Amino acid sequence: MAASAKTSTREKPNPTAEWTIVLPRHGKQRRKFPEIKTSEQKDTSWGPSDVETDPEREIKLMRKMQNYIEKLEDSQFYRTFLDQIQTAEMLEYFSKVLGSESSMEMVVYGIGSIESSESSRWQLALAILMKRKFSWIGCMEVFDPVISLSESRVLEALGFSVLSVNEQGRRKATRPTLFFMPHCEAELYDHLLEANWRGGMLNRIVLFGNSFEVYEESLSLCQNSFLVDSTKHMLALKKYRKEFEIRTVSDDYFRAFNGSSWHFFGTVVDEITLQFQSALKMSD
Repeated sequence: MAASAKTSTREKPNPTAEWTIVLPRHGKQRRKFPEIKTSEQKDTSWGPSDVETDPEREIKLMRKMQNYIEKLEDSQFYRTFLDQIQTAEMLEYFSKVLGSESSMEMVVYGIGSIESSESSRWQLALAILMKRKFSWIGCMEVFDPVISLSESRVLEALGFSVLSVNEQGRRKATRPTLFFMPHCEAELYDHLLEANWRGGMLNRIVLFGNSFEVYEESLSLCQNSFLVDSTKHMLALKKYRKEFEIRTVSDDYFRAFNGSSWHFFGTVVDEITLQFQSALKMSD
């Protein structure tokens, strides 16, 4: 990925425009997940393409972000979003990912340009509000190749660490990690799953991103070879994941969060256990 990626003027830049797609090499996964080849990819150094700071621009952007955070916090969408997270079922899934840890990292990929994209600002505001609301969310890291120097400084002021390498979505979950990836390209989700396609690591992942069920429906209607290749890990995990679709509630946030879901992985044993417990209750 080139280090000189320029900020796009589109509503939300294509987050994979400069993310190299790597063909998998031979290697075997562990446990009972479907057999998929894995690959390793070295990180690529990155830095904003602009080299000069603009304090006035940063102040303006910070004020804009604060306004978006306040508006989102006071919205019905956010209240509905929190209600869903705090249901007993979802809290149980989060708890299982945490295990014995007291917090999980938040890694934000593909957020786009918060200066030029309204959707990006809503999405970032949601990540910030989650951090403020839940004590079990720890440090926050962010990366997108279109981030400018001014945006980088504002992100740091908002509590994020801006990554200096392009991980290409291949972060290994060595500890519980929440990957916040709304409206990313399919390849990035697949890269993340591929990098963690070995015993135990998928169980440490919570993913907020596009609905995998929508990808499955699209492929059932049209067998696009590119989409098949870029979703192979997502599709192979169909029996081993749990998806919770979020509700956008109003048109105000439709563009930023339409088709978004929570994903938890490696849950097949948990589902069998819940069915067994339910059967026991019925027999009482």
